[in-house]
Amino acid sequence: MRIARQHGTYGQIRRSTKRTCAATPIIALMFIVACSETDRLRISAHAGDPTAQIKLAHAYVVGEGVPKDTVKAAGWYRKAAEQGNAFAQNNLGALYQSGDGVSRDLARAAEWYHKAAEQGDATAQLNLGVLHQNGYGVPKDAARAAEWYRKAAEQGNVFAQNSLGALYLNGDGVSEDVAQAAEWYRKAADQGLAEAQLNLGVLYAIGAGVPRDDAQALVFYRKAAKQGNAIAQFNLGVMYREGNGVFKDAEQAVKWYREAAEQGFAQAQYALGLHYEYGEGVPKDHLQALVWYRKAAEQGLAEAQYMLGYSYDHGNGVVEDNAQAVYWYHKAAEQGHTDAQYDLALKFFDGVGIAKNAVHGFKWLELSALLGNEYARSYLSNSGMRLRDEGRAEVDRLVREWIQAHSGEND
Repeated sequence: MRIARQHGTYGQIRRSTKRTCAATPIIALMFIVACSETDRLRISAHAGDPTAQIKLAHAYVVGEGVPKDTVKAAGWYRKAAEQGNAFAQNNLGALYQSGDGVSRDLARAAEWYHKAAEQGDATAQLNLGVLHQNGYGVPKDAARAAEWYRKAAEQGNVFAQNSLGALYLNGDGVSEDVAQAAEWYRKAADQGLAEAQLNLGVLYAIGAGVPRDDAQALVFYRKAAKQGNAIAQFNLGVMYREGNGVFKDAEQAVKWYREAAEQGFAQAQYALGLHYEYGEGVPKDHLQALVWYRKAAEQGLAEAQYMLGYSYDHGNGVVEDNAQAVYWYHKAAEQGHTDAQYDLALKFFDGVGIAKNAVHGFKWLELSALLGNEYARSYLSNSGMRLRDEGRAEVDRLVREWIQAHSGEND
């Protein structure tokens, strides 16, 4: 749960696709009380002091001076919330959203957020915007989400600024306006939000809403990368790899790819594998390449699945194993990787690592050709291989079924 305190070609450039706070309510917290104050807090809380009730609720949330008990926390937040305290209303809404200390009830969460938001509480306005954007406990309504994000954003709430920027970027609930997206991302980025720094960096890299400026993209990627944002680290690696906004530097590319790869970012793991494969920025090491390909492949990245299959096919960093090659080629082929489809077709034709099957061979060969693979097109034109009528009809059926099954994936 996010906490806010209250006082008094190794992959293309990518931007974050997640929506800030889309699933996690934000609880605003006051000062942690010392253990010696607990009894006095209880007395004041029982006397109806909403500030004491909030402090006691927080003590129960974090287990400060009392055993951690979210049921009691909810009870004390409720007492303060029923007195109209916006701070407590937001926090009670957050407990209903997460199901901590109360039965999860998104409609009740929305009710309490709304009470606090109407009083101008920025955190509640943000949380209510999240519910409207996702249809949690209220009808899904991006326009209403934009209204609440704007109210919070204008108060300086960094998460709302970033979320409002995303709505403008995508034309979701507002008219698409990339320049406005850039402005809201900048407000959040200037406050240090890594995700907004990443998003603004992407806009500079592609020249959307701002003039294209690789040097500025690099500045914002670096800010986010230093905060540990894996996508920014990967994008920074791409910049060094390609020499965009900076001199080409394979060692720096490897450094940033590794930072992202060690956080589990699949594209960075694959990119790092390629650097080991070809000895760019690191000594050539097929075994290390295989390690990183496997990490990315197991996350479903088709490019890595293909390279892992290729490694088994050719004995790069591993004992040659045609069955394993076929296994990984098939996984990548199912995702539309045309080289994998071509190599899988050859395995079916030759009966290597899998039973010989000309029908399945032609299925994958024709799919590869349809998707633009020149090797597959050349093979079909020059091999002279043909199927009997019944085999031809079966290939057509399999190709048609694969296309139908995958037709919506890039919508």
